[in-house]
Amino acid sequence: MRALLLSISLVFSHLIISCGPAKEEIPYFAGPDFTPYWESSDLFSLDTLHTIDAFSFTDQEGEVVNNQTFEGKIYVASFFFTSCPGICPKLTANLGDVASAFTNNSEVLFISHSVTPEIDSVEVLEEFALQHGINSDQWHLVTGDQEEIYSLARTSYFAEQEIGYQFSTDEFLHTEHFILVDRKGHIRGIYKGTLELEMSKLIEDINELLKL
Repeated sequence: MRALLLSISLVFSHLIISCGPAKEEIPYFAGPDFTPYWESSDLFSLDTLHTIDAFSFTDQEGEVVNNQTFEGKIYVASFFFTSCPGICPKLTANLGDVASAFTNNSEVLFISHSVTPEIDSVEVLEEFALQHGINSDQWHLVTGDQEEIYSLARTSYFAEQEIGYQFSTDEFLHTEHFILVDRKGHIRGIYKGTLELEMSKLIEDINELLKL
């Protein structure tokens, strides 16, 4: 039911986007309902628009990864765990295809947060990266404080939000969405990571942001 509600919300967002400006623009998103905002709108104010909160984690190389790592970069955020037997392999493969489209572009980065950081140590993440051919310079698999990861996912990326429902901090975080963030830390899109068509749209939107 939770997933269905979020999917319905995203459908409405895409419908609203299709009725947006005639010029092709990538909207901004500032809340869990993912209502799109365009710069041409009277309701738009870049100065007060939602940005990703400060964070600090450790990646598969044992390096600190924080907001400064992505400063001035376009990046895609996701959430996973290495022992996931269900959709995670599909999510990893699809995100890998997106990453491959920008192999030689240092302006595009990826960050995948472990939702079981007590299990996914630096060593475990390093092995996972090796198994899946992940370029550590481009794609950071991160571990850290679970409460910080869960809070960031739900209140900053809105990765697992539902209208009218509040998650408690001890509820397991599980989302198949990828979140696109621009050079200034604003959310510019959310995509269902199991769908190849959504990955094509993600690649298209990244290319559009690279032109700005």
